[in-house]
Amino acid sequence: MTIRQERSTNLVESISETVASAEQGALNEETFRRVIAIERKRTERSKSPFVLMLLEVTNHQNSEKTKRSLECIVTALLAACRDTDLVGWYKDNCIVGVMFTGLIVNDKHSILSAILNRVSETLRNELTFEQFSQISISFHLFPDDWEDDKSGRPSNSALYPDLTSNDHGRTSLLIVKRCIDIAGSAVLTLICLPLFCAIAIAVKWSSKGPVLFRQERVGQFGQIFTFLKFRSMYVDNDHTVHREFVTKLIAEDAVTEAQSGSRQNVYKLTNDKRVTPIGKFLRRTSLDELPQLINVLKGEMSLVGPRPPIPYELAAYQVWHRRRVLEVKPGVTGLWQVTGRSRVKFDEMVRLDLRYATTWTPWLDLIILLRTPAAVIKGSGAY
Repeated sequence: MTIRQERSTNLVESISETVASAEQGALNEETFRRVIAIERKRTERSKSPFVLMLLEVTNHQNSEKTKRSLECIVTALLAACRDTDLVGWYKDNCIVGVMFTGLIVNDKHSILSAILNRVSETLRNELTFEQFSQISISFHLFPDDWEDDKSGRPSNSALYPDLTSNDHGRTSLLIVKRCIDIAGSAVLTLICLPLFCAIAIAVKWSSKGPVLFRQERVGQFGQIFTFLKFRSMYVDNDHTVHREFVTKLIAEDAVTEAQSGSRQNVYKLTNDKRVTPIGKFLRRTSLDELPQLINVLKGEMSLVGPRPPIPYELAAYQVWHRRRVLEVKPGVTGLWQVTGRSRVKFDEMVRLDLRYATTWTPWLDLIILLRTPAAVIKGSGAY
């Protein structure tokens, strides 16, 4: 059995278990959150959106009244929802969730208004006025809107409970990862301090402009942060060329030949006239990336993880591409960098990032960090 067939079988089994559980009543928190993750992946393939509705009783002063209200809400929703809708505990005995699937959304506001009206009518008929008046309802549509703006607004975390859970094992591993990041970036910064000074002088001497290049990038869950590099380009250059190239690259249309005359495909701009002479050396040796150790110390990045995209790159992503900036924090180096860098197609790069996210361990981080110097020295795919 192939890996793809095995995954499909597992998905069918998960859905079958979910349907069986749903027939018996509201899904428990673990199952319901797992269903949200399954439905996200289904939407990535089918492009058919779904709506997650969350209902919470705002008055928690009387726990017994709150419990009775929630039980009435669950009973009413189970009786009123379609067979394709799923009712469950988003948070046990605290927040009730309903997933509306199989939707055709031409107008987001119209579909949300229709659902709200139907649910409100059902609850009014089944609850007392006091119970109904204490309900807080929120709607979350997937795919959620990740607009190319500069608000720094993260993605809708309500749609990703499996990635934001307080699982003890996952939390412990993340603490270990953060400790490694702090210790590693601090030591590397001290060791490379003379190199920092030498590069800063070279950049300042080679062309007018600041030593550091600052750019808005997208971190985990869509959070915007200021990304640091040593400046490798002339100031006041036009970013339109790169924006157009990236858009075509993500659409798998941007394939160029390496300038050496080889027939290998390169998935990055080569011989970019915006790059300074010293910038070419810094890029080929990846020394321009050293200031990102500061981003690591600040907690915006990790030593190992996917590369953080520019907002206009994210705007061109397909839905499934977004998972690379959701599942783990962005990194200075990663599986893509030590595997093929700019000679790897964009979709393959995303798959490498997702493979890293699902198999991550401190040991894997150590292997990638140890392989990074060899990849930098080799310089394959660096431009």
